[in-house]
Amino acid sequence: MAPQRSADPARWDSFVALGDSFTEGLADAGPDGAFRGWADRLAEHLAAHDPDLRYANLAVRGKLVRQIVDDQVPKAIALRPALVSFTAGGNNIIRPGSDPDEVAQIFEGAVAQLRAAGIDVLIGTGFDTAETPVLRHVRGKVGTYNSHLRAIADRHGCYVLDLWSMHVLRDSRAWSADRLHLSAEGHRRVALRACEALGVATDEDWREPWPAAPEASWRDQRAEDIRWAREYLAPWIGRRLRGVSSGDGREPKRPQLEKLIAAK
Repeated sequence: MAPQRSADPARWDSFVALGDSFTEGLADAGPDGAFRGWADRLAEHLAAHDPDLRYANLAVRGKLVRQIVDDQVPKAIALRPALVSFTAGGNNIIRPGSDPDEVAQIFEGAVAQLRAAGIDVLIGTGFDTAETPVLRHVRGKVGTYNSHLRAIADRHGCYVLDLWSMHVLRDSRAWSADRLHLSAEGHRRVALRACEALGVATDEDWREPWPAAPEASWRDQRAEDIRWAREYLAPWIGRRLRGVSSGDGREPKRPQLEKLIAAK
């Protein structure tokens, strides 16, 4: 079943974003210090076509796909939105021993529920982790998971936000200091890619080349690697070993459908 394409994005009068830290918007702080992220930016693009758009973001950092399906999907269905973005599974895939086939099965069950409720769904694939130091070793698992996601989208008529093919994100400036979450510019480009997937017109191009950057010396790169390992990698490994999630006890930042105050 193919998605029902429309040249009029204003038909989506309500939008709910589901997921983990990627959709919560970590490392993309707005003027007020709160995290913004690609989903908030996408909502702003949608609101440019429909100022009455209502938007909710139920994503919480650190969540596994089963937690997202059990906690966020029922809430999304109860809100009865016209459009849902659903990106999940990354925190599962990076765990040792995880099975992308099993993760995809859980994911598809949720997609089926959303589509049965008459909701349009935008699925996000996994990033190509070839250039990511911590996640390079799971690249094959991400590729397998992405193949499942593509098939799920075909079976259920979903839109696809293809992050794997965004070569522009291979630049280090697309990533924050922790090298695990996108920078503000990375989030901006992903939002533009989402607009393209949905057929939402914008005046910007996510493919725009990065400006030239000065080349860092080997000594500076080494010092940065050491600082990153101390400040980000070691705590991340420690949380994995303790079974602690950065999202434990945290509530979604935007739990109800509400109009955007202003696009920034």
